[in-house]
Formats: sequence, C-alpha cells, structure tokens
Amino acid sequence: MSATTTGIVIGAVLGVVAVAFGFWALVLVAVFIAVGALVGRVAAGELDVSSLADVLRGRRSSQ
Repeated sequence: MSATTTGIVIGAVLGVVAVAFGFWALVLVAVFIAVGALVGRVAAGELDVSSLADVLRGRRSSQ
C-alpha cells in the first residue's frame, strides 16, 4: 500500500469514529493507530528501539 492510500484509510477510520462515537473515541483510536504503527516498524526491523529510547531521554543519536 502506498503512503497516500494508507493516509486515506487512516483518515476514513478516524472520520467514522469521530462521527459515530465522538472526540475522545477519536483520540483513543488515533493513539492505538500510532502504537500499532510503532510496533509494526519494530517488528519489521525498520525502527531501532534503543536509538528511539536515547532520543526520548535527550541523548544525541548522532555526532
């Protein structure tokens, strides 16, 4: 799936959730989508968890 198609699908899901269940359900679904994307990248080997942890702690990731 291309990035455009993925964006359209995510936007459609968030739109339906917003209309059907309200703002807080939209926020909850958006958080779950973000967590799922992170888990997917880690599982595919596209995201290094130790480097991400260093960035979140404020350490420099590159020199």
